[in-house]
Amino acid sequence: MSEKLVELADGFWSVRGEFKIGGLLDIGTHCALVRRANGRFVFLDSYTLPDGIKTQIDALTDGGKLVDAILNLHPFHTLHCEWMHQAYPDATLYGTARHRSQLPHLPWDEVACEKDALAELFAEDFAFSVPRGMPLVCEDEAVHFASVLALHKHSGTIHIDDTFVYLDKGFPFSLLPINRRFSFHPTLAKALYPEAGAADAFREWAIGLGIDWANARRIATAHDGVLELGPEEFPERIGAALARVKPVLDKHRAQYG
Repeated sequence: MSEKLVELADGFWSVRGEFKIGGLLDIGTHCALVRRANGRFVFLDSYTLPDGIKTQIDALTDGGKLVDAILNLHPFHTLHCEWMHQAYPDATLYGTARHRSQLPHLPWDEVACEKDALAELFAEDFAFSVPRGMPLVCEDEAVHFASVLALHKHSGTIHIDDTFVYLDKGFPFSLLPINRRFSFHPTLAKALYPEAGAADAFREWAIGLGIDWANARRIATAHDGVLELGPEEFPERIGAALARVKPVLDKHRAQYG
């Protein structure tokens, strides 16, 4: 996949980046540049921008002077945080608790991305949501299910890292049954708290998200998928995804109550 800047909607630009496993298999990653209602900008997540993309972004943001903040929403997406801060040093740097523990030398704002205070700061432009029934960071650091989901209200674009999966790729991913299917990340079973009520808390969160964000117009996922949505389609997509993980949730209830 070639790196590129894609304008998905008015005021929302998606940087489709590269993330290669073993240096060969590119599963993709992303960040986004979003124009606020006041005409200024924020980044959602971090990425080391190639020169051509940075030139385009700097043209939009007056050389970066109009970038207010960098919101690092996924606790395990840390590779590009330092570069992004160096490129836009005047932008307020926000991250999760894990960002601060992994990169303590960076000037993180005291407001963590997973806290309600962030939603209050950016309420005019965004809604945020964190999955329930699980920790944001699991003890098993191979489990990357939870993240802070963001809805850009003006464009109706949902920016997601890992919690949902939507692949839209060519060979060899095209051979997978999950290609072009909107689903929950496959680590759900390992992500849930090992306690009674966790499965129900997650299910209720997902249903509520579908209702609250029913007017969403598209979903931009980390690994090279952008799913355009019809009117009121998001709740239907959530319902179908929940149906596919029903055996996972039933098994959890059977084990923990």
